[in-house]
Amino acid sequence: MSNTVNDFPPVAVDPRQPYDRIRELYLYEEPALLTAIRRGDRREATRIINLILVHIYSAGEERSELLKGLLLELVIMMSRAAIEVGASQSEVLGLRYRHLTKLGGITDDAQLAHWLREALRRIFDAVDLCRTFAVPQLVRQALEAIRAGAGGALTREQVARQVGVSPGHLAQLLKERTGRSFTDLVREARIERACEMLRNTEQPLAAIALESGFCDQSYFTRVFQTLKKTTPKQYRDAGKGRMPPPVLGSA
Repeated sequence: MSNTVNDFPPVAVDPRQPYDRIRELYLYEEPALLTAIRRGDRREATRIINLILVHIYSAGEERSELLKGLLLELVIMMSRAAIEVGASQSEVLGLRYRHLTKLGGITDDAQLAHWLREALRRIFDAVDLCRTFAVPQLVRQALEAIRAGAGGALTREQVARQVGVSPGHLAQLLKERTGRSFTDLVREARIERACEMLRNTEQPLAAIALESGFCDQSYFTRVFQTLKKTTPKQYRDAGKGRMPPPVLGSA
């Protein structure tokens, strides 16, 4: 990632709504970013972070403090992905706290780039460290089962039977490892599934809702807005209007 702001090519950003357009891009790229972190793919994660930074720089003087909140949200999502694949929850939460305190004092683009680059590096370092130890196979299997079965009427009992433990023990292990409940993990997996279909298909929203495991489109939209802070239609429209990502440096 370059430290020089002028190295980034210009990107068209509506000066009337710079924050909204940048947030749309972030939400669109978020699933790919989380997947890269889960895979341990620093290069791809850095490419996505660079793309987001390009749009932030292109907002110029129209940027606002709202963008700091957006970037903090991005770091929180990356941290969750790191914890999910086995990174120490206490270590990652400590990193988030330190990044929060530093973010408030950032005043220019160079500092912002350094802050985000350091956040990404430290999160990947935590992931790499955890890979030197045995991540509980049971937890890994449970997370894979949740993602695979998210399109149906998935229950805690079903997943517990697949991995060979009691439902209560499964819930405890998932909470300890990921910091989220079974219900939260299923809901997030369903929204990830929906995001993929919104990006890659032209299916109507009602069909996507059902194939993502939601009982109806109205409930699907409410959950989507809660997690993504935008509607499914706006998410799809943002993807159609985005520019091809530039190829920048790697971490």
